[in-house]
Amino acid sequence: MAAPTTAPATSNGNRFLILFDFDETIIAENSDDAVVRAAPGQRLPDWLMALYREGHYNEHMQRVLAYLAEQGVAEDAIRAALEKIPPTPGLAALFHFLRAHEHDYEAVVVSDANAYFIETWLRRFGARPLFRQVFTNPAGFDGAGRLVLRPFHAHSCARCPDNMCKQVILREYLARRLEERGGRAFQQVLYVGDGANDVCPSLALGPGDVVFPRRDFPMHRLLEAAAGGGGAGGGPGPLKAQMVPWSSGEDVVACLQTLVKER
Repeated sequence: MAAPTTAPATSNGNRFLILFDFDETIIAENSDDAVVRAAPGQRLPDWLMALYREGHYNEHMQRVLAYLAEQGVAEDAIRAALEKIPPTPGLAALFHFLRAHEHDYEAVVVSDANAYFIETWLRRFGARPLFRQVFTNPAGFDGAGRLVLRPFHAHSCARCPDNMCKQVILREYLARRLEERGGRAFQQVLYVGDGANDVCPSLALGPGDVVFPRRDFPMHRLLEAAAGGGGAGGGPGPLKAQMVPWSSGEDVVACLQTLVKER
């Protein structure tokens, strides 16, 4: 399995673990789409788009990044495109809250983007120290100036894309942190996301945990369908955690404020 990128370890006393997706959760759009704007004509050729296979998005992005390199798109252009991506509405308020309550919350990113995109944006926004770890697909520039992307891991989950199951990441992280914290579990686990691949980890959470799906995005629609009995026939299973839809990071803050007061 690929090693996640890590920040300096925080205190073991944090009461809550909060996990974030990246694209369209921390940032206001898909970082892959933003980087394509650095391509000639700000678009990909039809022949490249036609090669995409459902469930193999990481493979597709490897080809996209190779194409950008062939077209002479350098690291500076890719970095500039990433740094222009705005945060989602209310994200600054949410990050401010987490900074002010760093002894209560341990924060982690779990994303199917890639390490270069996420690290570049978080550092530009001054948010990297907030996160204890970033779990994502490895990526870095080689000697020829090409951004090389690799899959995060292999897994057997039929629900998730072939390169990443976020539930596997979540379960392994919780088990490791339980050991590192001397057997003390987090009081609650919180998950903030938007996409279909955020459903799988959400289903691993328990009745005392909270899932924050971005309102009217795929994660929200799928979880609502599951709650209404739409999980039959191979769809998402039942959600045990409390669901709190959000449109702005301030919606998440309102819930977190309540948790912190409940000592």
